Amino acid sequence: MPSAIVTGATGILGRQIVHELGKRPQQWPTVHALSRSKKEECPQNVVHNHIDLTASADNMAKDLQNLEGDYVFFAAYLQKETEQENWDVNGDMLENFLTALQKNGSLKKVKRVILITGCKQYGVHLGAAKNPMVESDPWLTGADRPPNFYYRQQDILKQFQGKEGTGSWDWVVTYPNDVIGYAEGNFMNLATSVGLYAAVSKELGNELVWPGSEEFYTKFDSFTSAKLHAQFVVWAALEPRAGNQAFNVVNGDAESWQNLWPKMAERYGLQVPSDQLTRDTPDKSVMDLAERPPIQDLEDHLGIKGKIPKSKVEQRIDLMKWSQKPEVKDGWQKLAYKEGLQEDAFEKATWGFLGFVLGRNYDLVVSMSKARRLGWTGYADTWDSLSDVFDELEKAKILPKRT
Repeated sequence: MPSAIVTGATGILGRQIVHELGKRPQQWPTVHALSRSKKEECPQNVVHNHIDLTASADNMAKDLQNLEGDYVFFAAYLQKETEQENWDVNGDMLENFLTALQKNGSLKKVKRVILITGCKQYGVHLGAAKNPMVESDPWLTGADRPPNFYYRQQDILKQFQGKEGTGSWDWVVTYPNDVIGYAEGNFMNLATSVGLYAAVSKELGNELVWPGSEEFYTKFDSFTSAKLHAQFVVWAALEPRAGNQAFNVVNGDAESWQNLWPKMAERYGLQVPSDQLTRDTPDKSVMDLAERPPIQDLEDHLGIKGKIPKSKVEQRIDLMKWSQKPEVKDGWQKLAYKEGLQEDAFEKATWGFLGFVLGRNYDLVVSMSKARRLGWTGYADTWDSLSDVFDELEKAKILPKRT
């Protein structure tokens, strides 16, 4: 029976992978969950091990002595200020971790390494990409493109695979997008911030006004349930035909905020104003993205040369500024005191991240055809995924219980 090693075990995606493996003790009798700290109780087949992935390979090798696994799930990630820093630290973490396993002889016993990345693969942080995004789309490696650490990590896997003395393992890479999930202490989380926005709007007696891009409200997005992603990587780990391949992993439905936003309002007992997209916008902000959106790398091939404008992030309500307004902070304080909520949740919420996600003015359509062709049938309804995470956030005293 297989054993597993999971890095980033307390993050949003890593935590769900641990839980998914933990539910299957007959199939996965030993799961090593690696993180800097242990944040919650684990199932009986899960063993927590401390690891600092920013350490040297030699130091990690000491921490990983006598630790072996047939399957390695690498879900660790550190967000830095610049793309070059992201390239450096996240690439080094994977390289040093694999080196540490090599030094201990553990890498020879590995059958497959599963690397979790994301749709930054397609440059969605730079602007509009080709839709639908498919795994064969070319990497953005032009001279005017910023470093993309996902590319470095994937190259590292291929380099290690060919090294003498590292065994005969293969790899799988996943590309989730706009992840819906929860992990204790992790506030870079779409559901947390959007739930707090709704809860405070209600506390202030306001309607649920869409704060993002007017265009994006009716455009399409592809979301990934952290639970569905965990089910996928466990399936992909054991699927023989998945080796040495990358896969998109999204829920599989077609969603837009014009469908989700009224459901948000209903959950919190609020109204969506009928004129929300035509009201004056005194708190708006506009940010240009890359001079050339990713799709321009393919404009000649696609026959759209000269037709693609620069992408923007357009917030009708700048959420960073909104979150710092005295009346908004006061509303949160009153709500937190009244409901016994985690008082620092509002300040820790990633308002800049939510503003970017909601403010994009382009579609994000991610194809699941490749995984489907191999037999993957998993599916998650995006609203159900969001609603389930809101329930978790309520239990964790981050969001108030709905009335």
